[in-house]
Amino acid sequence: ELDLKKSVYELTEAYPELIGILKELGFLGVANPVARNTLGRMTTIPQGVEKMKQDLNKVITKLKEAGFEVKTGT
Repeated sequence: ELDLKKSVYELTEAYPELIGILKELGFLGVANPVARNTLGRMTTIPQGVEKMKQDLNKVITKLKEAGFEVKTGT
């Protein structure tokens, strides 16, 4: 289960296969271990989506299509 309150770093450490999916979705720095270890620790998927001016619902749909269960609420 992907908890969208967790940082990109935490999620990609727990689910390394997420790196390729996020990169496809426009999170280009996620493939760079240094960027993932620094910016990724401070950024959540919703924050990244907002910064890239994308639709969070489309990203969630893509994650679900990839087989992830997505936790969006509290």
